[in-house]
Amino acid sequence: MGITVRKSEDLSEWYTQAVTKAGLADYAPMKGFIVLMPYGYSIWERIRAFMDAELEKLGHKNAYFPALIPESLLRKEAEHFSGFVPEVLWVTQAGDRQLNERLAVRPTSETIIYASVSKWIKSWRDLPLLLNVWNSVMRAEIKSTKPFIRTTEFLWQEGHTIHETKEEAEREVFLILGIYKRLMEEVLAIPVISGYKSESEKFVGALYTTTLEAIMPDGKALQMGTSHNMGQNFSIPFEIKYLGRDEREHFAWTTSWGISWRLIGAVVMVHGDDKGLILPPRIAPIQVVIVPIFYSDEERERALRRGRELLEELKANGIRAHLDDRTQYTPGWKFNEWELKGVPLRAEIGPRNLREGTVTLSRRDSGGKEDVVERDAARRAGELLEEIQGALFERAKAMLESMTHVAKDFSELKAIIEGRGGFVKACWCGSPECESKIKEQTGATIRAIPFEREEPFSGCVWCGREAKGPVYFARAY
Repeated sequence: MGITVRKSEDLSEWYTQAVTKAGLADYAPMKGFIVLMPYGYSIWERIRAFMDAELEKLGHKNAYFPALIPESLLRKEAEHFSGFVPEVLWVTQAGDRQLNERLAVRPTSETIIYASVSKWIKSWRDLPLLLNVWNSVMRAEIKSTKPFIRTTEFLWQEGHTIHETKEEAEREVFLILGIYKRLMEEVLAIPVISGYKSESEKFVGALYTTTLEAIMPDGKALQMGTSHNMGQNFSIPFEIKYLGRDEREHFAWTTSWGISWRLIGAVVMVHGDDKGLILPPRIAPIQVVIVPIFYSDEERERALRRGRELLEELKANGIRAHLDDRTQYTPGWKFNEWELKGVPLRAEIGPRNLREGTVTLSRRDSGGKEDVVERDAARRAGELLEEIQGALFERAKAMLESMTHVAKDFSELKAIIEGRGGFVKACWCGSPECESKIKEQTGATIRAIPFEREEPFSGCVWCGREAKGPVYFARAY
């Protein structure tokens, strides 16, 4: 059952084995699709619970819109349509009857949502309209697929909001980006860099795109979440108008933002080790697994009884716990299985523990063990879970820092990208041609342009002319 390759030697194969053998996902019969198994879905539910709670505080409401979008709606915003056409899956037939109009299988929901909200909004009193959607989308994936990271169908969350003014829309963009950053750093324990996307990398149809980017162990960047100011680019073609406070008609301002289940893939890659997953406690389906250890019938009954008592104590303290009372497997086998699944903390109750009135707590992240008296086990488990959460973030932060480099000229940038990889901070003049040339030569793109303008420390990394400031380059998934 265990993983047969080292993470440091073959990350791709290690990742596939970690995802499938830990029971997060399985491959579907169709290329590009995966089955999200209960263990993996539970992680997604915890991501969703965090977002739902945060969005509800701000007045956002969950809704649902159709999965099929008429081609005429997609065409209403020209840039948006042209950007998505290569990835769109089309429905052209119903039974044995050809459809009069092609229907796109939802690649994103802007057009189908705006077609509806244009009918709902009449006055400034109807604004802001704050919608959130949990659904799946499909984009024809022509590159090599990887579970969670790149699949034809994927689960995601997408928000769509309609505002009275440009300033309100801008506040929404950065408010949501801040929530996403907290999700990634405080819940997933993955540090990110933030900034604007360049014009060539922004969401098609957006006024501008803000992004959160993480680095993976192989030196590639992973876009973790984006928040877009759509300006009036959709409200004009979809006629999202309202009667303003001045009794005049105005076009609304819109935003959209989203994250997907690729966050689960990031957790696997960033935190896992050669034994399998290491899940941050705040998203782990099981935070503590209790493993009774016994060598006789008497020991079995005592260990199981104490295990059941500890289970109830942990649950009473708000800890997600599981008692592994299976008798067909040895304790060592169970240890390996739960380590593969990444459970943050293991509680062992063996003959010595029963004699001494203790519980042995073993950390998945460091392998450290400590004995605690029975009455303190639940309290100490809670403390250790917080310690593990923090330790995983600090370890990932150290990796990010070690994989962030500075380049003052193109030869230096190219050497880093083709060698160690990671983020390369380099100065850029703002020219799309320079950006394109760098991508052609290295495969690296601008992942983020810092929000706070920094003084350039060199000329443009490609052309040498005066630079506007530093940006972050990296190859990406």
